[in-house]
Formats: sequence, structure tokens, C-alpha cells
Amino acid sequence: MSTEISTSRTSHRLRPPIVLATAVLLVSSAATACGSEAGNGTAAPGSSPGTARPGTSSTDGTSGGTAGSPAAPGRDGITTPGTAAPSTKSTTPSGGPRQVRASVYFLHGEKISPAPRTVTAPTTAAGALRALLAGPSRYEGGHGRTTAIPSGTTLNSVVVNRRVATVDLSGRYDDGGGSLSMRARLAQVVFTATRFPTIEKVRFELDGKPVTAFGGEGIVLNEPVGRADFEDLAPLVLVESPLIGDTIRTPVRVWGSANTFEATLRLKITDAAGRTVANPYVTATSGTGTRGTFDVTIPYKATRSGPGTLTAYWESPADGRAVIEDTVPLNVRR
Repeated sequence: MSTEISTSRTSHRLRPPIVLATAVLLVSSAATACGSEAGNGTAAPGSSPGTARPGTSSTDGTSGGTAGSPAAPGRDGITTPGTAAPSTKSTTPSGGPRQVRASVYFLHGEKISPAPRTVTAPTTAAGALRALLAGPSRYEGGHGRTTAIPSGTTLNSVVVNRRVATVDLSGRYDDGGGSLSMRARLAQVVFTATRFPTIEKVRFELDGKPVTAFGGEGIVLNEPVGRADFEDLAPLVLVESPLIGDTIRTPVRVWGSANTFEATLRLKITDAAGRTVANPYVTATSGTGTRGTFDVTIPYKATRSGPGTLTAYWESPADGRAVIEDTVPLNVRR
């Protein structure tokens, strides 16, 4: 669950609770151009609103650009250290495979939390899902990121058609765990796949067989599912950028989604000296039961460069207490 001063309950049903939003944020992210990946069965993507025409196709539902931000890379005040967050730029000679930045979704407590990865174009959705199955890095694990996906789960194929990705995983994927674990591992795949703009929902298969009821709890999957179906597993403030391990410089662009009281939240930046160097109020496009988006540029003045934190929280309307939704470890530069 969210790291918070007042805790929230987690629903085990496929449909989210009434008090949470049923709308989905399909975060606009760029990805890479179409192509093919030999031997992985990835084929025939569709499109998403504002990114491609229905019926068009590429390898894994991605389009030109870099996954992770609706703006051009390198213009949001964010850079990446080599030990924690991958670069958005090519790491190969001109003409070679292009390395692009993507996001995979682990768990922080019992809530979804994104982390950066580098994948090879053009098969970026398949690459991101394989990176997800590999689990958190040591750095991420040291900051509380975990996964509900059983070790040894492999990706057989990704086929995208008309904004629905059919993700075929090995049978290991549904081994063990109660209803919360089952829903969490489904959410991890759904959020990772739908980070790409041409994927809106996910249909699951296990070793080539369609899944209509998942796990011993019989979670109903007779239709494709999207982010809205796992609203209860998303923090009320979901920071999509910057990501864990990123290096930031002032001013830093912060964007994501929120479902808070009257759409109001706060984003606190703490520097290496432990001082609060920014703590603005932010208003999302909607809230109080409907998930909206936010996208702000925050100036700050750090006293010392080094490890810092971005804390996303909201203030209780009852007593003004800070309810912490997530913390993102960063390298804060002066």
C-alpha cells in the first residue's frame, strides 16, 4: 500500500472501489519506430488516440520517439546516472541498434511504482516486459522496490492489435500467491505495457492459451484490462517522471497522475543535506474520485549535491496531515 501517515485499503476485486477513480491515465509517452524481433513472436500493433491511426501496425505497439515523456528527451531537466537510470541516448555507433529509455513497474509497498530501463528499438514493448520480468535492480531493491511476479517467468510473445496487447507469458506467471499478489503481478504487466502510447489494454495468455480466470482466486480476465481496472493498486499520486535513481537539475520537470481531494497535491524535493528545497502545491486536471494528470516545472536551490528525495503527498482535508503516497530517491544536483 501507499507509504502514508493514514493508510488506505486495497481492494482484491478486479473493479476498483467506488471511492477511487475508474478513469485511466494513459500517460503519453514516446516510444520507437516499427520493426520486427526475430524469434519472440512480437507482431502487429495497433494505435492509440493521438499517436497513430487505427489499424496501423508495428512490432510491439510503439511509435517514433523515446518512451517515458511526452516531450523531447533532454529538455525536462533530468539526466541519468550510469548505476541506476539508463540513458535516453543511443549507446551504439551510428547506424547500430538504438537504445531508448522505457519504464517498468514494480511495487513500493503494495502500490505500483515505475523504474527506468534501457531497451533496444524497435522491439521496445517486448524489451520492457522482459526487463520487468528480470525484477528490480539491487539499487531499487535497497529502496523498497519489489515484484509480485514469480522468478523464472518468461515472455513468449507480444502481439498488439488495435491498441490491445496480447501478452503471452510462461505458466510460471500464475504460480503461488493470494489474490493481492495475483492482482499486483497483473497490474505490473498492464502498467508496463500501457506506458507505450499505442497500447491501451492487455489480454493475457499463458503458454499460448487465453486466460479467462487467473490464479486460484479466479480473477476474471474474460476481457482485456487496462490501468483503470487496477486503480486500487496505483498510489493516489503516481509520479511518472523523474524516476528512481534519476539525476535532476533545476528546474526539474515532474509529471504523472493523481486522484486526490480537489485534485490538489504537493511535491517536496529534499537535497543531500536533508533540507527541503522545494515544496509546491500542484493541481491535477481532476481529482476526488477521478484520476487526472499533472505536469509542472519546479525550480529549486540545493545546498549540496548528492542523494535526495522527491516526496509526493497530499494533505488530509480533515486535519491537514500529510499523507505520503510515494517517495522517489534521486540524485539532486545544485
